[in-house]
Amino acid sequence: MSYKIVIIENNVKSFSAPMEEEMAKTIKHFEGELIKIRTGRAHTSLVEDIPVSCYGQPPMALKGLAAISAPDARLIIIQPWDTVTLQDIQKALTSSDIGITPINDGKIIKLQLPEMSSSRREELGKILIKKLNACKEAIKSVRKDFNNILRDAKKEKLISEDFFNRLEDVLQQVTDKVSKVADGLSSKKEKELTTV
Repeated sequence: MSYKIVIIENNVKSFSAPMEEEMAKTIKHFEGELIKIRTGRAHTSLVEDIPVSCYGQPPMALKGLAAISAPDARLIIIQPWDTVTLQDIQKALTSSDIGITPINDGKIIKLQLPEMSSSRREELGKILIKKLNACKEAIKSVRKDFNNILRDAKKEKLISEDFFNRLEDVLQQVTDKVSKVADGLSSKKEKELTTV
C-alpha cells in the first residue's frame, strides 16, 4: 500500500494521524465481519449482502431488492419490492452459505433461524478466531508499511535519529492500542456465542 504522508520533524501528529486512520479501517472491516457471525439472534446483516441475479442483470445485493427486517430473535422477513423477484431471491438464499431454508409464501420470504447447537457454536468460535487473526495481520501489515516509511525518512535524513525513535515508540503504542480494540471486540462476540 502507498500512503500519502508528510513527516514533519517534531510533529508526531503528522505521522500518527494517518497511521491511526489506516488502522481504524482494519477495525471497521473486522466489525463488519463480526456482524456476519450469527450468535443465535436474527440480524438483517446475515442476508442483506447476498448477491441476487434477477431481471437478466448482473447480481445485486439483496438489500437493493427488498425490505429486510428481523421482528424477533429467530426470524428474518424479506419483502421484495417487486414480487417477480421472489423466486430469484429464494434461489440466492438457498445457494448461499447461511444454512437456512427460506419459506416463500408468495409475497414474502421468511427465514426461521434454528436454535444453535454446541457444535455450531464451536465452529463459529473457530471462524471468530480466524477473523481476529486476519484483523491482527492487517494491523501488523499497516504497522510494517509505516515502519518502512519511517526507515526511509531516516535514511534520507528527513528526520533525526531521536525523532525516528520517538515515532517508532508511537507506532508501537498505536499498534498495541488497536490490537487491544480488536481483542475486545472478539471477546464480546465470543461471549455472545457462548451465551445460550
